Amino acid sequence: MRVLGIETSCDETGIALYDSERGLLADSLYSQVALHERFGGVIPELASRDHIRKTLPLIQEVLDKAGATLADIDGIAYTAGPGLIGALLVGASLGRALGMALEVPTIGVHHMEGHLLAPMLEDTPPEFPFVALLVSGGHTQLVRVDGIGRYRLLGESLDDAAGEAFDKVGKMLGLAYPGGPRVAALAEKGTPGRFEFPRPMTNRPGLEFSFSGLKTAVRNTLAEERVRQHADHGARNMDEQDIDEQTRADIARAFEDAVVQTFVIKCRRALQATGLKSLIIAGGVSANLRLREGLQGMVEKERSRLFYAKPRFCTDNGAMIAYAGCQRLLAGETEGLALDVRPRWPLESLSPLGQGGTR
Repeated sequence: MRVLGIETSCDETGIALYDSERGLLADSLYSQVALHERFGGVIPELASRDHIRKTLPLIQEVLDKAGATLADIDGIAYTAGPGLIGALLVGASLGRALGMALEVPTIGVHHMEGHLLAPMLEDTPPEFPFVALLVSGGHTQLVRVDGIGRYRLLGESLDDAAGEAFDKVGKMLGLAYPGGPRVAALAEKGTPGRFEFPRPMTNRPGLEFSFSGLKTAVRNTLAEERVRQHADHGARNMDEQDIDEQTRADIARAFEDAVVQTFVIKCRRALQATGLKSLIIAGGVSANLRLREGLQGMVEKERSRLFYAKPRFCTDNGAMIAYAGCQRLLAGETEGLALDVRPRWPLESLSPLGQGGTR
């Protein structure tokens, strides 16, 4: 079965063609970072309009890459949520219209289920059951996964997700949007141990996360350093530029180390609590190299295994949507006549594979 995947949940347009027998045939991604950078964040209306402009040309590009035509498509999967309502409607409307025109089944895919299943695109995919750490821009969750659609939430962030914390710390450090990757790049130049930030909620039992206090610690440290360097150098304006580059890098490193160690502690607890021996990390933050290194060291001590997707499949992409949609379409699930997108959509509300029927 050949499934066209359409991802338009936020600020990236992702298209892919997945074959249930041959695997991923082709994929393309268009990022709107340059469009939103001057605003310091995503402008939903601009994102929706850009998806309208880019989705059809990307579909043709992917078909050309795969040496396929519209007639070769057996099903269509699109992101139905969570995400920005306008952006979701672009992909959903186009996917449903194309499905009706081609007389092929369509399916709305949960964005986080797409992320969770992205490691299945690798040559050596994980086997069920496993623990999943989902760390995308707006989500930080630990989930027990017993099969597709068989999810049990173990813990999640009580405030900002880790990706949001990275972006906000990026703004504090005077970095351009998106802040997350730029914080990680700046941290590479940082000196370990110069600053020490708290590992939130690790001194108590449980698998919940909180990054609000960590952000406050960064903000307070920046203010202290700004005052100190202002006094030392007599700077005229006490803004981000008053802090020298090395200090900013050291703060970024301390922040990243705190996030990574927090995840290592919580993931170890999750593996021990469930008795499972496989951990996957998925979502945009899972591309962070220091996070991968920290978790790899932990799973080796726990005699467990770590799985993750290629960096290009960690961020939003059409391949993960095509794969997740293909599995549900093969199980006989399809959409009804109603066009249903959900800006908020709990992952654990999904039905087990094959039990969804016609929605």
